[in-house]
Amino acid sequence: MRIYKNAERKTYERDQQTTDLVADILKNVATNGDAELIDLAKKFDNIELDTVKVDRKAVEEAYKKVSKETVEAIQNAAAQIRFFAEKQLETLKPLTTASPIPGVTLGHRLIPVETVGAYVPAGRYPLPSTALMLAIPAKVAGVKKVVACSPAARGCDGIHPAVLVAMDIAGVDEIFCSGGAQAVAAMAYGTESIPRVDLICGPGNRYVVEAKRQVLGSVGIDSLAGPSEVLIIADDFANPDYTAIDLLAQSEHDSVARSTLLCLSEDFGKKVEESLEKFASELPTGELAMQTWKDNGMIIVCDNMEEAIALANDNAPEHLEVHTINAQTVANELTNFGSLFVGEYTPVAFGDYCSGTNHTLPTMASAKYSSGLWVGTFLKTAFTQYISKEGCQNLSKTCATLAGEEGLSAHQKSVLVRVGK
Repeated sequence: MRIYKNAERKTYERDQQTTDLVADILKNVATNGDAELIDLAKKFDNIELDTVKVDRKAVEEAYKKVSKETVEAIQNAAAQIRFFAEKQLETLKPLTTASPIPGVTLGHRLIPVETVGAYVPAGRYPLPSTALMLAIPAKVAGVKKVVACSPAARGCDGIHPAVLVAMDIAGVDEIFCSGGAQAVAAMAYGTESIPRVDLICGPGNRYVVEAKRQVLGSVGIDSLAGPSEVLIIADDFANPDYTAIDLLAQSEHDSVARSTLLCLSEDFGKKVEESLEKFASELPTGELAMQTWKDNGMIIVCDNMEEAIALANDNAPEHLEVHTINAQTVANELTNFGSLFVGEYTPVAFGDYCSGTNHTLPTMASAKYSSGLWVGTFLKTAFTQYISKEGCQNLSKTCATLAGEEGLSAHQKSVLVRVGK
């Protein structure tokens, strides 16, 4: 293995200043409620708000500001995301089973989280796709109330119209114009307008991620997703243009995105770099994407495919693409990833928008132990048991013995009084 192109700056690393700033924001929102949200919207989003709540009239007006083609695209993507979420739900079943011990019945119930807060970032671009990815699986899971927060978009008098349309199509119950760490605080603690939720989901910048980290415990969260990332495994049979544009597509997210190529020869790496330069010169986002690639991008030349597979599994990337002549064979050896894209005609963009799988995924190697957002994120698996008089007798010796060994005499007695001892 040798590094052909290394990251120059690593702009994605965490810092103490962010931690301290977020702590202050959380405290102020918890204390001052809506007034703090309105002040911070003016400070960070340059918008004057009378209220953070978005009413039905504003949602209806949003449809008039979005092209028919865009509305249809949102509807089509929503249908595919809903289809896959419903298929996932079909694999999850309540359970009731008789134990081998007579008189003991065990099981579990699948209970939806009651209220969910969906955070839809804005940043450089509006993200209607994220509204779909968060709200649809929650609704399919049976969540009674989904509230959504999103900051005012640049050039708009509130949330971007396409995002409002997506929220409506996804089935969001209440919408609020609030962004950043303050929106996370509002959903975690509640304000005069924004209800306290049971679970907060959704991606965001480092302030949003840090806010989710700090409110965890007061409220549940889906994950602590860091900067977006892609890793591509490519052999010399791959199309360098396809590989390059996918690396660049990831880099255009923001300045902290990470793109990595594992290839088998310096010659292929050179071709990819040439294609990167070509595409960057053609795209409106090319300059920013190219700077992110220079800062955080890497090309690693592996000695063989086995080494590339091992590195990919150790890296555990958010998005993992396979551009090889035997893509499915390679894919079968990959075990750590948020979402896997097999073959050269499967770019991450499909997963980001409309293939049906979710794009809210684990990052920073957390795919080694966690999953992306899915319908199961919003379901609690709660255990049940029914024990008859016969079952009580049959379990009593084991239970009383273990309780006695641990010195918990009331536990032990709670069994013994039921069996007359």
